[in-house]
Amino acid sequence: MIHTPRPRQYDLIAFDWDGTLFDSTAIIARSIQRAVADVGGTPPSDTAATYVIGMGLMQALAHAAPDVPPELYPRLGERYRHHYMAQQHDLSLFHGVLPLLADLKARHHWLAVATGKSRRGLDEALHAVELRGVFDGSRTADETAGKPSPLMLHELMREFGVDPERTLMIGDTTHDLQMAVNAGCHSVGVSYGAHEPDAFAVLSPRFVAHSVGELHDWLLAHA
Repeated sequence: MIHTPRPRQYDLIAFDWDGTLFDSTAIIARSIQRAVADVGGTPPSDTAATYVIGMGLMQALAHAAPDVPPELYPRLGERYRHHYMAQQHDLSLFHGVLPLLADLKARHHWLAVATGKSRRGLDEALHAVELRGVFDGSRTADETAGKPSPLMLHELMREFGVDPERTLMIGDTTHDLQMAVNAGCHSVGVSYGAHEPDAFAVLSPRFVAHSVGELHDWLLAHA
């Protein structure tokens, strides 16, 4: 029997970074809490600190620290970066991410990153984990707009000439999934990052993966 290749459903697969590919949720939340304390604000709870992950940095910090006046935001951002950089040696890709990306590359999907990180922060992360040749494109919150604005996905789709129905967004937060909805794309949620997966259902992801292995298997079967 001759087996014909299964048609590919998605030409462009966009990944969130922190909490989806990179195991950084706890460190980001801790850095937010310490930064807020440094400028005299009330440190947010773990839940409040993880909720803002995925937003642009200043949007996230303002949301997490409502009692910090705007004139202290530059200092707040500087203290966040200080605490985050001090813990970078503890950061790594989730186990199984590299084989997952390699398999998708072998099937000739366009791979992209759509993240709330800054351009500088993403470039440093990509360099540190030797992923420079893996991703075909990327967008960051400081060069487009923070999630859940669809601008990141709109720009990536335009760059690669891909329609929304041929684009899949993968992320660990409701901000990621709402961005996909706003852009007219499908999404997949992962439950091992910043947000509890119970909140995903109203945003209609095609699948919720509870591990990188589950995500890998689903993408090979359905993407």
